[in-house]
Amino acid sequence: MDAETAKNLAAGLGMGIATLGPGIGIGYMTGRAAEAIARQPEASGDIRSAMIIGAGMTEALALYAFVIAIILLFVA
Repeated sequence: MDAETAKNLAAGLGMGIATLGPGIGIGYMTGRAAEAIARQPEASGDIRSAMIIGAGMTEALALYAFVIAIILLFVA
């Protein structure tokens, strides 16, 4: 395997594995928020804002992996 193939493989696997956790986390968080809103509709604003902040922080992990994959592809 040459260096170019290894670089492409590392970037692809890195992105795939790194987005697995945030994807599961956001799905779990959204489901639990829907349950919480169904139980207490009057608190939906607080629940939704906390969910959006949490989703943003979770999505940041995938963005970090994307930046590292881009660095692997074009800089390394």
